Amino acid sequence: QVWLVESGGGLVQAGGSLRLACTASGRTDRSYALSWFRQAPGKGREFVALINHDGGTYYADSVKGRSTISRDNAKNTGSLQMSSLRPEDTAVYYCAAGAVATTNANNYSFWGQGTQVTVSS
Repeated sequence: QVWLVESGGGLVQAGGSLRLACTASGRTDRSYALSWFRQAPGKGREFVALINHDGGTYYADSVKGRSTISRDNAKNTGSLQMSSLRPEDTAVYYCAAGAVATTNANNYSFWGQGTQVTVSS
């Protein structure tokens, strides 16, 4: 079992920045991919970004150029730095870990509880 805990969400004005963090514990595995998803009210869970075990990254078009995903395997942590935030970025953000680096949420075995990001216009 792997436990994930997100932090760093909050209320920010449009154009601002936030850094989300994800801390893993339990039976962590450095070979796991780490991803971020988000879910806005009334919408499904949406892929945001992923980083695989060797540092390769992939971003959704909606955040590409405005976000940077990273991980520190020694500390079992990951992060998502977001800038130039827009009201449409408002959502609950989740980190997820799994054996396969994929944009499909169904393929991730471990999830955090989520952290709210609200961007005001």
